[in-house]
Parts: sequence; structure tokens; C-alpha cells
Amino acid sequence: MRSAVILLGAPGSGKGTQARLLKACLGVPHLSTGDMLRERIGRVEAGDVAQVVRSGALVSDDVVNRMVDRRLEEPDARDGFVLDGYPRTMAQAEHLAGRLEAAGSAPVVIYLLLDYNVLISRLSGRRHCPCCGALYNVNDAPPSRPGYCDLDGCVLATREDDTEPVIRRRLEAYEKQTRPLVGFFRERGWLCEIDAGDLRPEALFEKVCGAIRDKSSRKQ
Repeated sequence: MRSAVILLGAPGSGKGTQARLLKACLGVPHLSTGDMLRERIGRVEAGDVAQVVRSGALVSDDVVNRMVDRRLEEPDARDGFVLDGYPRTMAQAEHLAGRLEAAGSAPVVIYLLLDYNVLISRLSGRRHCPCCGALYNVNDAPPSRPGYCDLDGCVLATREDDTEPVIRRRLEAYEKQTRPLVGFFRERGWLCEIDAGDLRPEALFEKVCGAIRDKSSRKQ
């Protein structure tokens, strides 16, 4: 597999932004399990998924694994992908690692590190445009006109899982279930740790690309 990248980090660490930049740079699809799950909310097949997502808890491993497996089998993902928001648990990590190792693929796992208080500020300040999907943050990347999208003038919205009580539950779930994946990927030699700090997305992207190039050159 030419370009398999996994973005790992707490909610609000910048995975989604970096994934979109990498998609354009590498020419591979950006696979966001959060987006996939939100697309399912409201459908008959979603069942209890909507309630779980809105509460800040994690959807069951079986549901997410099957969803990702189906997506990875689509033609555009066969040569590579950027995974954002998956895996989130050890069971998901083991499932994905088995699949990739069976295919002879060793992905680059980018682990974005960010302070807890910065994460709270970022997540609680996030806004999105329901019309075009543009993202803003009232704390560090606000729109020109407060409350309205710069691109199409639509009223900005707050995701249901970006309220502070839900944010804290999401971060608690991350600490308990996702942080152990760092050691799992490090043992396989796939992990690159990057201090996201106060870097703007473009500066962080340069560091991410450098880490991917360095890791890829060592495989050759």
C-alpha cells in the first residue's frame, strides 16, 4: 500500500484538519469515522449510534470495524488512505493491524500531542457551516462576521458533541481507551510523536509531512 497514514490524538488535537491537508497532498482518501457515524445518524440502520455519539461515548468495536472494513475495500482506498478517528480502542487497533500486516502494509501513525486545557478550549469553540462544511473556532480561527460562514453566509452551528460536558466525557474516554494505542503502535515501529503545541495548521502540516517522509524513507 503506497500511502497508509493513521492520525492518532485526543479530540481537538487537529486530526481532521491535518487529514484534509494530507488528502490533497498524497492524493488518497480521508477516512473519518466521525463523519461516517454522523452520516448514519437518522438512518434506520443507525440504531443506537446517534445516542452514543451525542453522549460522548464510543460506538461498539464491531460496528466501527465493519464500517471501516467496508470503506477500505472501496477502489479509491486500495492504494492508500488517511485514517482519522480510528482506531480508538485496543480491539480496533488489533483488528486494523492484522488487516494491514496481512496485506504487507506498514502504516505511518502520527500521534499529535496537545495540552488538556487547550483541547477543551478548541473543542468548545468549534463551529461548522452546515451548508458547505467549513470549520471555524471562535477562540483562534473565527469567521470574519461572528456567527456566519465566510464562504456562503450560512449561520454557523455547534456540533452536539462539542458541548463542554460531552467534551469532558470524550476526553475521559480517550484517556481510558485510546491512549494505550500509543504503546501498541510504538512497539510495531509505526509511531511518530509530534508536539502540536500552538502551531498553526500549516506549520503543523510541515512537521507531519516531514515525519511521514522520514518514516517512509526508513522502510526502503
